[in-house]
Amino acid sequence: MSNELSSKMRAYMAEIYRLLDRQPSASENVTSSQLADWLFVSPPAVNRMVNRLSELGLLVHQPYQGITITERGKTEALKHIRRQRIAEAFLVAVMGMNWLTAHEEALRLSDGLSEAVVQRMYEMTGAPTVCPHGEPIPDAQGGLPPVRDEFLSQIGAGSKIRISRLITREFDRLQYIEALGLVPGQVCEVIHVAPFDGPMQLQLGREFRIIGHSLAQLIRAEVLT
Repeated sequence: MSNELSSKMRAYMAEIYRLLDRQPSASENVTSSQLADWLFVSPPAVNRMVNRLSELGLLVHQPYQGITITERGKTEALKHIRRQRIAEAFLVAVMGMNWLTAHEEALRLSDGLSEAVVQRMYEMTGAPTVCPHGEPIPDAQGGLPPVRDEFLSQIGAGSKIRISRLITREFDRLQYIEALGLVPGQVCEVIHVAPFDGPMQLQLGREFRIIGHSLAQLIRAEVLT
């Protein structure tokens, strides 16, 4: 299967997986229009690629029900994401690149790497388990360890948490999150959550942060207590 896929096809699968993964709801579908907006391409271009990937058994596309990724498609997507996340880790840990901008460079770099080079980068970076944004790095077979975190927007008041990962790669948002100190590994407490998707108050040591619901949907955290 992998030999049948072009670099562009792999990139599409990876982005479909990312789009599904960032949805706070339990939805297993995305629409063609969502995917077109996400990739900044035209709907006809998305439909052509989706039809091709459906023919290969990687997606299921049903009218008015959206696009669903199959288990085989998820495996192929995660294999491609592994390359990208290893490249991100390498750029930051070995080359000293700013983690806020490493994603786009990793996307360009990873497409041209052989598996041997990816493995060497992985070893040189110390066999990382997560990328600089806290996202887990899949194994070579496209598998992921069990995930025990959840969207910060879904965690209630009184919970002690550890920020696990950030699911945005937009520079301005990452920069703002970094300024707030809500980076992967940070331990804090949810003090208050306003009703009706209102803001939430967090305590980091002796400091407090108030963040909106939309920002909390870009952060995942593990509940400690």
